[in-house]
Amino acid sequence: MRLYYKAYVYLTCGTDLLVFDEPDTPYLGPQVPGGTIDPGESFLHGAMREFTEETGLVIDAAFDHFSSQDIPFGAMPPVGQFRAPPNRPLKGRHIRRNYHVRLAERPRDTWEHYEMFPSAGGDPIRCRFFWIDLFGEKARDEETFFAAFGAPLTDLRGRVAGVSRAA
Repeated sequence: MRLYYKAYVYLTCGTDLLVFDEPDTPYLGPQVPGGTIDPGESFLHGAMREFTEETGLVIDAAFDHFSSQDIPFGAMPPVGQFRAPPNRPLKGRHIRRNYHVRLAERPRDTWEHYEMFPSAGGDPIRCRFFWIDLFGEKARDEETFFAAFGAPLTDLRGRVAGVSRAA
């Protein structure tokens, strides 16, 4: 099984989490910014690069590693949160490092941005960014999220439990 090294950014503002969906692939659930690490790149640098590429944002904040995942996508049935677009299959084993970044203020409430050079190749991917409450119903259901991005949310909730909700 082929190994893929990935880094993802769980950006919070208060108790809100930045997520995105793909309007052109509506059956995929919310995701968090991040992606494939380039050869010779560290997980941290990959997380920072991927975050900027996917969101269009440059932020000056600490990237704090808070969880890891080892997901054998090739061994899971392609249903629910593990169903990928036909032109971008989830394959192989994904070794993930997840980073938590905290902001005092939201840079924007919602926006769209294109990932111009997807790691799997193909056309640019349109991403629509928005915020969800980590303690809300949508965020509490791991099945809401695409590709197991909801799994680290319990740990993330513990990190922001004493913080007030963003305005």
